[in-house]
Order: sequence, then structure tokens, then C-alpha cells
Amino acid sequence: MSKLTIKRRVMIPVRAGDVMAEFISFNGDDSGKEHIGIYFEGTTPKKDGAVPLVRLHSECLTGDVFGSGRCDCGEQLDEAIDRINEEGGYILYLRQEGRGIGLYAKLEAYALQDQGYDTYEANEMLHLPEDDRDFSIAARMLDALEVSKVRLLTNNPDKSEQLTANGIDVVEIVPTQVHVNQHNRQYLETKAKRKQHTLKLD
Repeated sequence: MSKLTIKRRVMIPVRAGDVMAEFISFNGDDSGKEHIGIYFEGTTPKKDGAVPLVRLHSECLTGDVFGSGRCDCGEQLDEAIDRINEEGGYILYLRQEGRGIGLYAKLEAYALQDQGYDTYEANEMLHLPEDDRDFSIAARMLDALEVSKVRLLTNNPDKSEQLTANGIDVVEIVPTQVHVNQHNRQYLETKAKRKQHTLKLD
């Protein structure tokens, strides 16, 4: 597996220009998925040697762009931007739509969920993996960014385990908030039950 290197760094004003972020592309990833690193300097003073706050965020067109209520992805991305812009660190935006199965397959899974199956059962019925994401690419991105220690913003233990297995020191797991609504409660309950996501639901 080839080592990633930095291809380009570009400053982009986001949130209607009230936040400045550095978008980072990479050479060496042969998947063709064009994963992106997003760096926020932080607005609060940091001590020397401070460990950056990092969010591994898998692409979700329906949630991130259109604000779908069927998941909590859009809210988690907004939370990550707010918290990392304050504390300093990175969002690694991973092009792994639908937990790695792709957008069209995700819509097929949604149709099955409308019939009463949970998100993992729907994937199984489509003969697809429950979760096909590979977070080792995030470790390679961090290595290219010369980041060896992170405070990981997540409720998903698999992300921490995969980073650790690929040489990244996860010094702290920082839980995200629980973004629950009438449309995604079963989805969140299923993640907590079947994949041990650290979610506390009322």
C-alpha cells in the first residue's frame, strides 16, 4: 500500500464565510474516491504539543447536503465543524457513502427499511456488507499530515480500533452529541445495539 503525500492545500471560507478552513488533497490513493482532509486552526489558545481533535466523517449526500432526518450525519458534520473550528484539528471527509455501499444501494436499503427492516438487515437482504468502510485510509491521511496522535470525535468504536491498528495513537475518544428525531430513532438504537456505538437515548 503506497504512502500518501500532500497534493494541494487551499484555503476556503465555509459557513457563508464566517469560518476559514484549509482543504487538503492527497497523492497516492489508487481508490479514485478523492478523500479530503479539512484543517481548522482553532479559535482558542492551544498549549504546545496539544493533540488535535479529529473527526472521521463518511460522506452522506442525503444527510450532509440535504439535511435528511433518516440519519444523524448532517448534524454530526455540523457539530464537528463547530467543535474543531474552536479547538483546532481535522475533519477527514471520507468518500464512503452509505457505510461504503454507495448512494444507489443506500436508497435500495432505505426502501427495505420502509418495510420494517433495520439498516443492517436491509444491507444483508441486498447481499451487501453491514459496514464496508475502511478507516485505514484515514490513518494514511493522518500520516501524510504528520499527525500521529489524535483526540477522536466519535461514538463509533470501530473508528478508534482501525486507527490504532494502523499506527495512530488515539489518546482520547470525545463523544459526539446524540442527534435524535422522530425519523432516526430506530436507526440510532440499531447502531447502539448492533455495533456498540456509545449513544445514550432517552
